[in-house]
Amino acid sequence: MEYRRLGRSGLKVSVLSFGSWVSFGAQMDVDRALSCLEAAYDGGINFFDNAESYAGGESERIMGQAIAKLGWERHAYVVSTKLFWGLHDVPNMKNTLNRKYLMQAIDGSLDRFNLDFVDLLFCHRDDPETPIEETVWAMSEIVSSGKALYWGTSEWTADEIRAAWEIAERHDLHKPVMEQPQYNIFHRTKVEREYARLYDEIGLGITTWSPLASGLLTGKYLDGTPEDSRANLPGYEWLKGMLTDDGRNKRVRRLKEIADELGCSLAQLSIAWCARNPHVSTVITGASRPEQVRDNLGALDVLPKLTDDVCARIDKASGWIGFDM
Repeated sequence: MEYRRLGRSGLKVSVLSFGSWVSFGAQMDVDRALSCLEAAYDGGINFFDNAESYAGGESERIMGQAIAKLGWERHAYVVSTKLFWGLHDVPNMKNTLNRKYLMQAIDGSLDRFNLDFVDLLFCHRDDPETPIEETVWAMSEIVSSGKALYWGTSEWTADEIRAAWEIAERHDLHKPVMEQPQYNIFHRTKVEREYARLYDEIGLGITTWSPLASGLLTGKYLDGTPEDSRANLPGYEWLKGMLTDDGRNKRVRRLKEIADELGCSLAQLSIAWCARNPHVSTVITGASRPEQVRDNLGALDVLPKLTDDVCARIDKASGWIGFDM
């Protein structure tokens, strides 16, 4: 396993990490989650990603219980959560980054995890109705309190990230350290273009999600939608159109041919492609079975095979023309 610095911070995270979106709560109980976490940890993964909104808070609870059963020492792993969507359908407690919500939401997350602190705390989306300055002050105070060690953003624009960083710089507050954007062979613009200047100018770290484009880049949708697909889960119907799109799946077939030539799975190729980007601190992977975790870890062996020529072929096969399609 390779460990990379999280942006300009001194924190090191495994280049492949494990996330609980979709699976924990919806597909997995504590025991199944434990087996996946154990397989990831045994493979060298030290970063485990979560969010308040995943399964309505149940994902944090399951991960916390599984980690407690595994008996990991707190210094041995990095855990994150993300705040924005909220769990209570009342004013100030949903779809916001105001001070009241953030200060109460972090306590709720820590209670569900049964932890004293999270290592990374993300603003899960931007909030146009709350001044960025209010959010920056609140996140900085959470870090100062010791309830989180670093804070950052998820799916913010480059301008919003820079604004938050400059506010923190001006007031001598804790600055945003990392961003969590979607990044995969089909979805690249934000990471490769919009954020390009932020890596060097403010030392932004990236923890990317959806390396398999919600399963499209596994190739399992080439012949229809499997019964156990996340597209068949309640609340995820919106995925079905994207996963079964003929045009996208034609490109997936071309990518699979490259994977076959390299002697790896399409999933391993896709994960390794994300990790090849030196600006990516870690690629968040997901799995509902320990066998899937171990298969994803095989992407580490594919990384050295991704030469410039192979990546040029991937660009052509994916239909990359300089912007997301």
